[in-house]
Amino acid sequence: MTESQIGARVRLETSAGNMTLELLPGIAPKHVENFVKLSKDGFYDGTKFHRVVTGFMVQGGDPNTKTDNERSWGTGGPGWSVDAEFNDMHHERGVVSMARSSDPNSAGSQFFLMHGEAEFLDGNYTAFGRIVDGFEVLDSIANAETMQSAGGENSKPLEPVTIHKAVVEEA
Repeated sequence: MTESQIGARVRLETSAGNMTLELLPGIAPKHVENFVKLSKDGFYDGTKFHRVVTGFMVQGGDPNTKTDNERSWGTGGPGWSVDAEFNDMHHERGVVSMARSSDPNSAGSQFFLMHGEAEFLDGNYTAFGRIVDGFEVLDSIANAETMQSAGGENSKPLEPVTIHKAVVEEA
């Protein structure tokens, strides 16, 4: 990765501690631009990590998690979508990638942080950054006790982990 391929950093201040993400516009410029805009606008502030799968990933960024209607968690977004920017980045521990529906061009605000390795995501989900500080926070969230969510999956953290603030640190 060259210096010109590295963009802003975003510090996620969470109830479990802080993580710093390094964003990579050289491989996914539209996704980086979208994530930075949402962060600067305060969109992520107050959202929860609503899906946690130890050894796989933790997912957040859904504005519906600011409500008590857990049935809607995992379905929210910013009101627009970003077309896929599939790239060669391998989905391994620390990679930041965008969640989406079955439509490859449906990414909006939800993102996930890789806790383990998942080769099957490569080329199918847009990776756009990596954690550079706060791996112990990732581990804490990923290893949280979970319960069955309204959607039926056993991945909802028993104790909510909230993003208090997403702070953009320009490159």
